[in-house]
Amino acid sequence: MKKALSAILLYAAALTPIGVWAQPVRVVTETTPYVFMLGDKIAGPATEIMEKTLQLAGIKDYSLNMYPWARAYDMALKEPNVLIYLIARTPEREPQFHWVGELLQVRYYLYKLKERSDISASSLDAARNMVIGVMRDDLRHQYLQKQGFSRLVVSAQTAENFAQLVNRKVDLVPLSESGAAAQCQNTRFDCSALEKVLLLDDMTTGVYMAYSKSTGPELVARTQAAFEQLRANGTVRRTMEAKPPLAKVSTNTSAGASKTP
Repeated sequence: MKKALSAILLYAAALTPIGVWAQPVRVVTETTPYVFMLGDKIAGPATEIMEKTLQLAGIKDYSLNMYPWARAYDMALKEPNVLIYLIARTPEREPQFHWVGELLQVRYYLYKLKERSDISASSLDAARNMVIGVMRDDLRHQYLQKQGFSRLVVSAQTAENFAQLVNRKVDLVPLSESGAAAQCQNTRFDCSALEKVLLLDDMTTGVYMAYSKSTGPELVARTQAAFEQLRANGTVRRTMEAKPPLAKVSTNTSAGASKTP
């Protein structure tokens, strides 16, 4: 019944000219290769798609803030009218959010320092004896916990987690290729000194924009309809495939920006 209602609302929203949405929306995110600070503004390809989606949906009254992932995730879990991006869509998270649209697919690998000849892991079982750095409440943290990994060093931010690897405080960290490149760029670390150890194939997933579960269906539907228009005309693909300007990435996670009528 709920799925049918959602489909009807989405169909109606797609056919009806979208007017201005009056209620404020809180948008939350974290630093990634696709979301970063450019001066005092939260920018990046994913941010561009988010802003175009809300504009097309007639949502002008929204605030945009960057937080450590655990805080952004907690807000999206507990508060109404919260839009979070980028968030991986997993079976465990499926019923916890209203999924607006997929921005890209991500593959994760376990990385080590190439000079660490003492580190080798050809399978998940072999990696269980290693000390692995993760970011609190991130998909990779949740996945490794579910797989029974106990030697996890938890950090609040990706940059902190990467520093644990560089400083030999952990043996491995799970990163996407773009995530590894961004961290190397941020810290001026030579990425040729990193080595992929293992593809975490089960973690290949889509990353999305999503609303908190307590968000009203009309707001969800009009945002989904707007995103679908951008996906259908190729805007999402073209924007996300553009190379992020990694040299301009900032690790400042306390900044905020706002959009009001």
